[in-house]
Amino acid sequence: MGAFAQVVPTQVVGADFSNDTWWIVVIKAVGIIVFLLLSVLMAIWFERKVLARMQIRRGPNVHGPFGLIQPIADAMKLLFKEDITVRAADKLAYLVAPMISVFCALLVFAVIPLGPEVSIFGVRTPLQLTDFPVAVLYILAAAALGVYGIVLGGWSSRSTYPLLGSVRSTAQVISYELAMGLSLVSVFILSGSMSTSQIVSAQTQVWWFLPLLPAFVIYIVSMIGETNRMPFDLPEAEGELVSGYMTEYSSMKFAWFFLAEYINMLNVSAVATTLFFGGWRAPWPLSAINDGMLNTGWWPLLWFLAKLWFFMFMFVWIRGTLVRFRYDQFMRFGWKVLIPAGLGWVVMVAAVQGVRQFTDVDLQTLLVALGIAALIGVGISFVIPEKAPPRKKRRPAEFDAFAGGYPVPPLPGQTLPPSPRRARLAEQRAAGPSSAALLEAGDSDPVDDEEDSRG
Repeated sequence: MGAFAQVVPTQVVGADFSNDTWWIVVIKAVGIIVFLLLSVLMAIWFERKVLARMQIRRGPNVHGPFGLIQPIADAMKLLFKEDITVRAADKLAYLVAPMISVFCALLVFAVIPLGPEVSIFGVRTPLQLTDFPVAVLYILAAAALGVYGIVLGGWSSRSTYPLLGSVRSTAQVISYELAMGLSLVSVFILSGSMSTSQIVSAQTQVWWFLPLLPAFVIYIVSMIGETNRMPFDLPEAEGELVSGYMTEYSSMKFAWFFLAEYINMLNVSAVATTLFFGGWRAPWPLSAINDGMLNTGWWPLLWFLAKLWFFMFMFVWIRGTLVRFRYDQFMRFGWKVLIPAGLGWVVMVAAVQGVRQFTDVDLQTLLVALGIAALIGVGISFVIPEKAPPRKKRRPAEFDAFAGGYPVPPLPGQTLPPSPRRARLAEQRAAGPSSAALLEAGDSDPVDDEEDSRG
């Protein structure tokens, strides 16, 4: 962490789009859409294969070499499956909701730099569709708007489980968007910019995940919660909500939601690559070859894809390793652990940058002290137990065994009403021993016998 104060460049350079023509923009846009669709097919095959290896299975191995054509067969199955529309649904919102999710998911890659300047049909242009000074805020806005598709899909189905899934998703996005935003603030402070191309340019000397490791960990957890993946897939938990907000969808409408989920996985992986892993830059041993030859031309696209699929592997690895959280545990973790940790880290980074720019204090000692304090604080937050709310004592409810016409045993927490015969026996014992002996011997009238049997 001693390099924290030495790696921030004084000036960062963004991408130059001055040579772009309209047909270059169209080529880039179409290329991004094709790349995302093909990557989704690859991600489905990749996930099934990796999970099979983890569970000592073969996975897809019939359709094509190594089962590579299996995702196409799955897509064809969804395409030709019977399309059912719920009769009681709100038709317009029911049809538009999956399209909103997919459309918002496709927006994010517009500002992701895939490489430096390259030549496309003789035109020198950055390997990026567009960029602007608040590109990261644009990414957060597009991700937040995507939840409208989930909410509308669950609400318009007019069914209980989809509605519960959509409400859960709303609370989940609000909680983990805050933690994700806080984890990115420290990147803005170090880079001095919210432009994605300038953030990549600022990581020439060191990738930000090293000096900003706590923020990187918070982002990793938040991105899994943001994409509704295990162990945070509460909006579509099949053990509780069948399929959550997608329960009443079939055929291609279900496929749209499925497509949006995997594109969002690619989006957050690309953002992690861009903001923390140096973007399209080659790792250190390779970046030093021949004065950075592997950071020019089309080579950087290969490094970007390698980092992207590293994070996709993390998604699959975590899914095959961890179990699902309870919903109260999930929300408590977001609000009481991630958000306070993110706020504390932002304050520390801002203090360090202020000390670096306005004083001559030795920052290495300050950074070590702040890092130790942060680790101690996070450890204490996990060790201290929460105070359990006081339990209210409930008065046991009386239970009538003959209320339904036939005798039934009492449930836990229920008590039988006092027996009339037992009350009379107590009175006779108090009056005299002879009366009590007659009552115990069964000397009673038929009315008393009926009351006794009911008691």
